Amino acid sequence: MRFFLISDNIDTYTGMRLAGINGVVLHEKDEIISKIYEIRKDKDVGVLLITEKISEMIPEELDKLRKSRTLPIVTVIPDRHGSRRSKDFLTKYVQEAIGVKVG
Repeated sequence: MRFFLISDNIDTYTGMRLAGINGVVLHEKDEIISKIYEIRKDKDVGVLLITEKISEMIPEELDKLRKSRTLPIVTVIPDRHGSRRSKDFLTKYVQEAIGVKVG
């Protein structure tokens, strides 16, 4: 299985290419959603990496993908500017997922 990247900027794309990960740079919501469904048909792609800015553009689609529990696994990554998430993002995520206060 391989990785695939959907990025909003050329710097993240270039860094991932240097690591051997193929991908595309897209800016429009429609073309992003179209590319996601194209990638889902490729059985060789096991992990789909999406930058945080892209994820903010398509929250409903990401929710559907995660709930489908099919490959590829969708992972949101920071871009060249670092993470946009709050410092306690992971704690809040766990609390939402399992309903237990952590820490």
